[in-house]
Amino acid sequence: MALCDRIRKEWFIIGIVLVITFAKLEPSIGVKGGPLKPEITVTYIAVSAIFFNSGLSLKTEELTSALMHVRLHLFVQIFTLAFFPVAVWLFLKLLALTSINEWLLKGLQTVGCMPPPVSSAVILTKAVGGNEGAAIFNSAFGSFLGIGVTPLLLLLFLGSSSAVPFTSIFSQLFMTVVVPLIVGQVCRRFVKDWLERRKPPFGAISSCVLLMIIYTTFCDTFSNPGIQLDRFSLVLVVFIIFSLQLSFMLLTFIITTRKNSGFTPADTVAIMFCSTHKSLTLVSRERSWKENTI
Repeated sequence: MALCDRIRKEWFIIGIVLVITFAKLEPSIGVKGGPLKPEITVTYIAVSAIFFNSGLSLKTEELTSALMHVRLHLFVQIFTLAFFPVAVWLFLKLLALTSINEWLLKGLQTVGCMPPPVSSAVILTKAVGGNEGAAIFNSAFGSFLGIGVTPLLLLLFLGSSSAVPFTSIFSQLFMTVVVPLIVGQVCRRFVKDWLERRKPPFGAISSCVLLMIIYTTFCDTFSNPGIQLDRFSLVLVVFIIFSLQLSFMLLTFIITTRKNSGFTPADTVAIMFCSTHKSLTLVSRERSWKENTI
């Protein structure tokens, strides 16, 4: 009984391990162009479902209050798109003195310049009772901001950049993030009493969608024949990323929980997930745009 309770409590972590394992064993199912069609089901349907789910579950007054928390938004965006890439650049300068592959370092710097994640920050914030409204705003706003800021950061730190299909990415983000959120809020007005009476498992639904996103992401990774990493390099990259992630999360926790910070515990949760996580959405959508125009 104790084991079942433990599994029920930690089902999401167990689910992550399982989907990564399945992706390794049979990546062809979730790869782009495969049976699951992640270029449609994940890029459009899954992300839209997450924000519709958030719009349906979040009280309008809570969302409005979160939107007005300017200090929190400034902290998240400055940390994500200014402090984070600069700190990574300084750290990689030290690693460049070692024998680590140069392209691994460039890859880490590229990730450091990316905007906050579109969906995972919202789901993780919701799962632990954080300020979901703030996470929604910063995920969406950070993604829109990244369309212009990220190419400039890549040019600054790597000396190279590329043309970004601003209109295409902007419209895609708007249709998969903003519109579903608004539709969810409108629908909530008509089923508010039912939602408060039934209390659907919104958190579990979003977590299941995130597991699907993780699965298809790793299917793409494991099916890529161009990845030529030895075990030492792979372990080293994982250790570096884990160390950076832990350090940044600890830093944001210390800053936002000090006296007179002006942040609540719920704000701290949203800040930790939105400020320290990165998304490759911009890269993947730019790549998809290029593939469709060649």
